[in-house]
Amino acid sequence: MQSVLAPLVGPKVCVPPSLSGRVAIVTGGALGIGYEVSRAFAKAGAKVIMVNRKEEQGDEAIAKIKKETPEAKIEWVGCDLGTLSEVKEVFSGLAKKEERLDLLILSAGINSNQYGLDNDGIDRHFGVNWLGHFLAINQLYPLLRKTSRSPGAPAPRIVFEASEMHRFCPSNMHFGSLEEINNDQLTPIELYGRTKAAMILGSKYGIFEKVIKKNKDNVYTLTVHPGAVNTDMQAQWKDAYPGLTGKVAEAFALFTGRDVEQGSYSAIYAATSEDIIKNNWNGSYFTDPETLGKETAQCSDPALGAALWELSTRLVEEKLGKEGLISWDA
Repeated sequence: MQSVLAPLVGPKVCVPPSLSGRVAIVTGGALGIGYEVSRAFAKAGAKVIMVNRKEEQGDEAIAKIKKETPEAKIEWVGCDLGTLSEVKEVFSGLAKKEERLDLLILSAGINSNQYGLDNDGIDRHFGVNWLGHFLAINQLYPLLRKTSRSPGAPAPRIVFEASEMHRFCPSNMHFGSLEEINNDQLTPIELYGRTKAAMILGSKYGIFEKVIKKNKDNVYTLTVHPGAVNTDMQAQWKDAYPGLTGKVAEAFALFTGRDVEQGSYSAIYAATSEDIIKNNWNGSYFTDPETLGKETAQCSDPALGAALWELSTRLVEEKLGKEGLISWDA
């Protein structure tokens, strides 16, 4: 419905400028919102690397994009963000292979769904939506920093697909331990909302405050809300809430949601608009193109952001050893 009413209620159409010579990595880039971001970047001339779990998804996405834009520079790389050892291998490999990285869009994720553990024994929502991305950014950050120091290069940007669903993060969340994360009593919405809160906190109080600001890097980190979007992820409502509740939730989301292309506009805006630089919106959260969001008090708590950063660091090092993370400092 919202896709039909877009001329009246938004979102504002967002088309990237020329991205010739620039390189983008999009997690979840072969499906849903990530696919639309990959498609738009490729059409604008960027080299795009899509990261997904399933090769057939990548093959299909590449074929569709090349059919529309035959000259597109588009690749696919496989990675399960719920396996930290694989994340380290894949993204450290990309950092060595590529000469530059201008745009990093973090779109992969699990929607509201039943509790379960990933391959590292961590709540799969937290592991895939936040912790895997935390490690991926760490492995790629030296390349982002290198790109930022290239003569004439636009400031590289990191963009998280967060959500207004961060408002459903449990109010007693402290990010104090793995035992707290692996709480099987949380509802599917709380599990999902916690990861979106983690993205906002991690971007603002982790990547911006502890890395970019500390090192005076010319890199921008942003979080966005895509809106309720009609993607395949909406089908997860039926898994999250078996029975009538899940069916009603899915039907409502599909009826009121934006189409997938509209859902990509916030990320495209955050990744490419000059407004971000002009207004010094580093670390900011957007609910639509040109629209700054208002985070919850919980997501405006620097102490909670610091706790998330410390827990994330500890979990990666517990699973991969002290060498699991490379230094964030210049």
